[in-house]
Amino acid sequence: MGEGVGEARMSAEVLLEETLIKRSQQKKRTSPLNYKERLFVLTKSRLTYYDGRAEKRFRRGSIELSRIRCVEIVKNGGGVIPCQNKYPFQVVYDTNTLYVFAPSHDSRSLWVQSLKEEIKDNPMVLTKFHPQFWQEGAWLCCRQAEKQAPGCEEYNLFGDISRKPLPPIPGEECKDKRRRCRPPLPPTPVDGDDGDDDGEDDDDDDDDEVVVALYDFPGTEPHDLSLVRGGEYVILEKCDVNWYKARNKYGEEGYIPSNYVTEKSSGSLVQFPWYSKQVNRNKAEELLRKEDKEGAFIVRDSSTPGTYTVSLYTKSAAGEGGSSIKHYHIKETQGSSPQFYLAEKHLFSSIPDLIEYHKHNAAGLVARLRYPVGKQDKSAPSTAGFSYEKWEINPSELTFMKELGSGQYGLVRLGKWRAQHKVAIKAIKEGAMYEEDFIEEAKVMMKLSHPKLVQLYGVCSQQRPIYIVTEFMEHGCLLNFLRQRRGSFSLGSLLSICLDVSEGMEYLESNGFIHRDLAARNCLVNEALVVKVSDFGMARYVLDNQYTSSSGVKFPVKWSPPEVFNFCKYSSMSDVWSYGVLMWEVFTEGRMPFEQHQNHEVVTLVTQGHRLYRPKMATPTIYDAMQLCWQERPEDRPSFSELCMMISDALEADTPPPN
Repeated sequence: MGEGVGEARMSAEVLLEETLIKRSQQKKRTSPLNYKERLFVLTKSRLTYYDGRAEKRFRRGSIELSRIRCVEIVKNGGGVIPCQNKYPFQVVYDTNTLYVFAPSHDSRSLWVQSLKEEIKDNPMVLTKFHPQFWQEGAWLCCRQAEKQAPGCEEYNLFGDISRKPLPPIPGEECKDKRRRCRPPLPPTPVDGDDGDDDGEDDDDDDDDEVVVALYDFPGTEPHDLSLVRGGEYVILEKCDVNWYKARNKYGEEGYIPSNYVTEKSSGSLVQFPWYSKQVNRNKAEELLRKEDKEGAFIVRDSSTPGTYTVSLYTKSAAGEGGSSIKHYHIKETQGSSPQFYLAEKHLFSSIPDLIEYHKHNAAGLVARLRYPVGKQDKSAPSTAGFSYEKWEINPSELTFMKELGSGQYGLVRLGKWRAQHKVAIKAIKEGAMYEEDFIEEAKVMMKLSHPKLVQLYGVCSQQRPIYIVTEFMEHGCLLNFLRQRRGSFSLGSLLSICLDVSEGMEYLESNGFIHRDLAARNCLVNEALVVKVSDFGMARYVLDNQYTSSSGVKFPVKWSPPEVFNFCKYSSMSDVWSYGVLMWEVFTEGRMPFEQHQNHEVVTLVTQGHRLYRPKMATPTIYDAMQLCWQERPEDRPSFSELCMMISDALEADTPPPN
């Protein structure tokens, strides 16, 4: 298998050795997450791990230290770790993440700090990382559903977020035999094996990565591959976060949108008709009441990342008049092989098994799970552009229909692209914006793709006026939507609107993108009553002095924090202030902030510490969230990730509105 132990010892100075456990998620179609004991060896140039008998070990994987971008402990958030080693850390290299589990706190700290010391001069070190696990198709820390999504917490290359271990007592290094006493060094690979990638790790193995299509995708360009819902496809290349190159069962290859497929895995719930990832408590209740069937149910994400809730509709709840909706948290047992349950007497090894059982047996629930709701007619999500790297749209392929309104930049009309895709088309009036700068930025903006952002499909930049082509939102702007339906909103409906906007803004924040003009007028509502953030980043390209100067009549002073109207200092934290004002707009059902005051008066009031009053429909808890957004110092305001948690918790609590 390789050269002798003596030669290997001479070839590299061993810094650390220890038997640890690595987590692997195989790409084979049926294999779930698993945990394997491996001997890890750290040298000045590589991190390598081995398996096999003591007398003859085999190299299973090796990572050049120059490729490592981040090493840090993993915060588990109270979840169950199904192996005997309970202290996880992560090694992020290239676009992969290796999870390793150490037997003790001190062991983990030693590995993390030793690796950090060796990679401190690497050129590609991350600025942000994910502090929690990637699990079941999402990051548990920030709930982003793209594995390559940017990190959500600042990464410190030099510090360790766990405490440092005490140095070993001289002469006592071999007392912890698992770490400090070295067994014979494993043989190195033979010629022909470059010692780089392994055949085992989930990101490096040679098995095909198979995905299942969640929606039909009729390829629009010759280089696209059409998808059929439920079909299986092999991923050949992940071109970027939005587009993959794939192959179908007939051997045909082409580009597919990444948000139209899910990994074929026994642990993934996305493929089941009863699971709805983007549905919160309020929307679940709306869908179940609309269905109005005994035993209608939805399985959705709970407000705590990585956990799930069953929302169940019954027309005959004992002791209650009329229909009701019950929300049951799916609980998990402790131990190395966790089981799932709704009723403690009925345990199951997987959530699909649990759901299948309760389809036939109420077993403590108010009804059996009879009718899955929400997936059957679910419309496909927007794609980042109509095809891979297609951002310039031929105007001859656009059909212009009715006028939707006139905005800051010009006329907006409903249209169709290639007579099939409904779109909104903005014709930019001459002198309204810095056109060349915007066209260049549009390529970047198109890659921002999230269920709570209005998708930019492309631009027509080869003629004047230029056109901006975006996703069409049937119910128009949020401000008008609130005003037209004033008096019909429940507390849950208003919270759900706020959650939609905070999730879109959380995504922008995680990508380092600043909106600069967040307000109800710049959010849109679609046919499914989902609210999406629009016109993000556009304020930079406005040519109107009344709009861009804080002394101008049109400048959004009433949505701006002091650092913006005083110094034009924009950041994600200035967006957070604006979000607090947007929450106020939502809970007043579309009133004008500071309606009795002119802009210059608002500047004086806010500078003196005055803030908007509590709307009647806002509970004290909700108003507390608004006031946190309006802290004078930007660093005292919450992040959008924290705001998402606050709003989710308020939705789950289902607090009745105050009198």
